[in-house]
Amino acid sequence: MAGAIEGGCLCGACRYSTDAQPINIRACHCRICQKATGAPFYARVLVPLDAVTITGPVGWHPSSPAVRRGFCTQCGTTLFSERASANVVGLTLGSLDEPDRYPPSAHIWTSSKQSWLTLADDLPHHAEGPSA
Repeated sequence: MAGAIEGGCLCGACRYSTDAQPINIRACHCRICQKATGAPFYARVLVPLDAVTITGPVGWHPSSPAVRRGFCTQCGTTLFSERASANVVGLTLGSLDEPDRYPPSAHIWTSSKQSWLTLADDLPHHAEGPSA
């Protein structure tokens, strides 16, 4: 996956970019991610926090003691999940300029998956967080 990872919000006020290689790409089905994104799961590309450049009016909300969520204060697009203590940030797949370049490699927290959602891919499914 050579090249920059770039993305932004719906209205275009917020943008981000990084040249870092993804640490992992996962779809999280936990209830916190569902509530934070308003979606049945949260697909994201995890990269080093200190390798991402962010511009625009980003607001932040602590969704748990260790994670805060970033969003555009103008249009409300969910953009990030940041875990500063681990120096990582998740970039929402839906906000990427080229999301098809970054297919998830696993589903996590499937114990909280919506019952009506059928996962018909061959990816690993972890009832909670991954073992590694």
